[in-house]
Amino acid sequence: MNNRRKFLIALGAGSLAVPIGVFAQQQGDVPRIGLLWIDLGTTAHYLAALRDALRAQGYVEGKNIHIDDRYLVKRYDQLEKAAAKLASEKVAIIISFGATATQAAAKATSSIPIVMLTGNDPVKLGLAVNLARPGKNITGMTFISADMAGKRLELLREARPRIRHVGVILSTASISEVIYFQALEAAARSLNLEVHSIGIQSPERIDAAIAAVSDMGVGGLIVVAGTLLTANRKQIVKAVEKTRLPAVYSSSDYTDVGGLISYSPNVAEGFARIAVFIDKILNGANPGDLPIEQPTKFELVVNLKTATALGIKIPSSILVRADKVIE
Repeated sequence: MNNRRKFLIALGAGSLAVPIGVFAQQQGDVPRIGLLWIDLGTTAHYLAALRDALRAQGYVEGKNIHIDDRYLVKRYDQLEKAAAKLASEKVAIIISFGATATQAAAKATSSIPIVMLTGNDPVKLGLAVNLARPGKNITGMTFISADMAGKRLELLREARPRIRHVGVILSTASISEVIYFQALEAAARSLNLEVHSIGIQSPERIDAAIAAVSDMGVGGLIVVAGTLLTANRKQIVKAVEKTRLPAVYSSSDYTDVGGLISYSPNVAEGFARIAVFIDKILNGANPGDLPIEQPTKFELVVNLKTATALGIKIPSSILVRADKVIE
């Protein structure tokens, strides 16, 4: 039996009799992973994917890793304070979800590694030098949702061929969503469509803002990717239903609660992939040397129950491409 195997056996046997706190002290501080984003109400689903992937990498919470979710917030304006708190506590890694959260983390620290999941181009936002070699303390996943702007508009027009004007629901507090709207404007011009912004400043304004679309003359809606909107997705879906307009959403979190159509990357898979970055960084890798990854799979989900309730016939050309149909 070689020395490494003897050591592992002894460690395993000994740890059964040693309390976790003592074990942590013996092995040094357990690395703490701080979470930073607007609490979406789907946190458990995403964190389950992350925890499963971490276990596959050999990490066990309480023994060799700790996930700290105390600083998840409810509003964009709370992110900077939460990021500063995480930085002051010198967590091992900050996991940020959303461009605004990532920007807050980047403002709070230039030394603590940040692993992000964002729907925008981190290079355009100044968070990375380039995707292949970010060059700073930030790496992770980018869904670059701006690249999907044209696809979502095409789906909406496919569902309603005569559409000419599209309402775009976004949070004006998020710079990434403003950038996404600009991408939609460019994509709309190429499709001979016109987009109109429907800005939401706070959850309290959701119903009034969406109800106002009846006076805008739009024939359908796009709901952009954003953590504040996703956190209030049930309220948004109900408000959209009242307009009786078809809508394309930024994630299946919406179609799961009654949204009509969604087209997006699989966010849970993105969280699972984050475990690989965590492992590499905890083993000494520089985040600035780890390429920022992009998803290769996108999901089209259609809620036929909602289509029936709204009296909207979804074309077979969409249904045959759908990854999931809710009936």
